[in-house]
Amino acid sequence: MDIVNLSVSRAKNNEATEAVAAKAGVNLKDCYQCGKCSAGCPVSHAMDIMPREVIRLLHLRCWEEVLEAKTPWLCASCVTCVTRCPRDVNLPSLMEEVRRASKAAGKRPVKGPSVFDTLFLKGVYQNGRSNELYMMMKYNLFSGHLMQDALSAPHLLFKGMIGFKIHKVKDLPDVRAIMDRCLGGELP
Repeated sequence: MDIVNLSVSRAKNNEATEAVAAKAGVNLKDCYQCGKCSAGCPVSHAMDIMPREVIRLLHLRCWEEVLEAKTPWLCASCVTCVTRCPRDVNLPSLMEEVRRASKAAGKRPVKGPSVFDTLFLKGVYQNGRSNELYMMMKYNLFSGHLMQDALSAPHLLFKGMIGFKIHKVKDLPDVRAIMDRCLGGELP
C-alpha cells in the first residue's frame, strides 16, 4: 500500500468525487461507517474492498483506488445494503456512477460485468427490452466465453424460454427518452 498525502489527494480529487456522489444522489457525509452494508452484502466475499470502504475512500478522496477496485463492478444492485443502512445511503446508485466514471477513465478491473452492462443497455435502447438469446450470444463473443452457454441454449430454445424473434416495445421512443434522462444521453 502506498503512502497517500491526504491534503494533496483531497484537493486533486474533490471535484470528481463530488460529481459522482451528486449524480448518484448520495451525500457521502450521511455514512458513518457502521458496516451494515458490508455485513449484509451477498457478494462481499468476492470483493477486493468492502462497500463501506468504497464510501470511506471517497471521503478521503482516494479516487484512483476506487476507480481501480473490483467492488463497484461486482455490486449486484440488490439493495440489501440500502435496506440495512440506518441512514438510507443508496450504495447501488453510487456503485453505478463509479462504474461509469471508471469506464470514462478507461479502467475496467472486471471485464465481464462491464461487457454485460454495455450490451444490456444498448439492447434495451434498440428494442425497449432485452432479448436473451442475442444478449447471450453477444456476451459470449465479446467477453471471450465463446462456449459458456452452448449446452443450455438448445434446452432453452426447445422450452420456448428464448427465441430468435426480436420483440420491440410499442412505445420505443418513450423508453429511449427515459434512458436518455437516466444516462444523461450517454450510452456506454
